[in-house]
Amino acid sequence: MHITHVALWTPDLERARGFYERWFGAKAGEKYRSASRPFESYFLSFPDGARLELMTAPDVGGTPAKAGWAHIAIAVGSKETVDALTAEMRAAGVPVTSGPRTTGDGYYESTVEDPDGNVVEITV
Repeated sequence: MHITHVALWTPDLERARGFYERWFGAKAGEKYRSASRPFESYFLSFPDGARLELMTAPDVGGTPAKAGWAHIAIAVGSKETVDALTAEMRAAGVPVTSGPRTTGDGYYESTVEDPDGNVVEITV
């Protein structure tokens, strides 16, 4: 048994897709448009095979819920890459909410927000 993907709602599908493609090397598949309801989505594939589904519909708000998911963690391979990517994102105006730092349980990470305010942890 394994998790096949995680899905996120977004009010701006193209903006969210661009964020994950630009910063984390995701590749979007073909956009899905439902024939029976106003719903669109992309499946994004990451270099290691993980997948993230981005979904939108007319009634999706712009503020993430506080209950439920806390963050998505993306491993980039080294402390140096965590540092460099975090610095590049900060310079580009991406909100960096913590780090880079070593956590109390030994993880080296920083956290940023995607365009919808979802927390993305960048780790080794």
